[in-house]
Amino acid sequence: MALSLVSLLRWPVESQQQARRNALVATTALTQARHERDEVEEFLAAHARRWDRARRIVEARTAAAL
Repeated sequence: MALSLVSLLRWPVESQQQARRNALVATTALTQARHERDEVEEFLAAHARRWDRARRIVEARTAAAL
């Protein structure tokens, strides 16, 4: 019975500690996902700029050839 009472009295503390660990893991995962999303966004923006620059060069050369 004494062990059960000790376990009962420790439960709120252990539960709070586990909740904090879970929150830390979730925050870390969300931060990593946000970082990856930002990297992809930067990559796509750079690709779009390169594509636009190439398109303008081709358009300028085409217009100059006419």
